[in-house]
Amino acid sequence: MESGLPLSGGQRALIRESWRRVSGSPVQHGLVLFTRLFDLDPDLLPLFQYNCKQFASPQECLSAPEFLDHIRKVMLVIDAAVSHLENLPCLEEYLCNLGKKHQAVGVKVESFSTVGESLLYMLEKCLGAAFSPEVQEAWSKLYSAVVKAMQRGWESLPEGD
Repeated sequence: MESGLPLSGGQRALIRESWRRVSGSPVQHGLVLFTRLFDLDPDLLPLFQYNCKQFASPQECLSAPEFLDHIRKVMLVIDAAVSHLENLPCLEEYLCNLGKKHQAVGVKVESFSTVGESLLYMLEKCLGAAFSPEVQEAWSKLYSAVVKAMQRGWESLPEGD
């Protein structure tokens, strides 16, 4: 991960402050994120299967205990990125492996832009007036750095494997 991450000290402070307001209820806020994700791209629903069970609707998926565990994991990844804002390169290997895992289950790199939109939507809904253009820009930069590291996981595997 590039050590010259384009996040200023002020942007890091905005990310930390906004995350502190959201991170106390990870499942609740994660449900907002994933509800929005399925609204934007319902075709992602079949990617979430547990014990070969296909969900009939986003609502069924969003209430499944296995999916709630997935939400917790996603929120922990965001938390790790926020906790390591000063040294994101230390997460490079972890994020690259996470990218490989997502590729293995059929996630397309393009889907991460929709996840990014959903993340910003969740932050906006949860922060209200505190979700300023500056906060949005800071989170967009952080998310972009995380996705770039995950994409390197795709690039290290042959297409179609």
